[in-house]
Amino acid sequence: MTKDEFYMGKAIEEAKIAAAVGEIPVGAVVIYQKKAIARAYNLRETLPCATAHAELLAIEKACRVLGRWRLTGCTLYVTVEPCPMCAGAIVNSRLDRVVYGCDDPKGGAVRSLFQIVDNPALNHRVEVTAGVRADECAAIMRDFFRSRRQK
Repeated sequence: MTKDEFYMGKAIEEAKIAAAVGEIPVGAVVIYQKKAIARAYNLRETLPCATAHAELLAIEKACRVLGRWRLTGCTLYVTVEPCPMCAGAIVNSRLDRVVYGCDDPKGGAVRSLFQIVDNPALNHRVEVTAGVRADECAAIMRDFFRSRRQK
């Protein structure tokens, strides 16, 4: 198992918690110096708050842990390709890298619809690794929505 696959497993754990509480199953983990310093899952329904995406919650926690808004030296692992809002936060927080599981062809802003995080017009670009444990991440989403439609 690669380092990326291992850390994506931590994000998958968070996504499974989200699904268990009725949230869209997206999980995120921020890694700094080989340690998970922040973990989160979607909480939009629970809070309720439109911005309570796993990525934003994990970024906020990582900033508090490090005591700074610049997350240089950090990597964000997230089970699903980030949306435009989250991609903007990824750039603004100066993360070094984002690793995601499955693409989001309807709302992805890293590779699918938009390419925000490495757009040369912006003042910071983030290294991207896509497709890590993609089948497993997609299956979590597919199973969640299948179950929801059956109810």
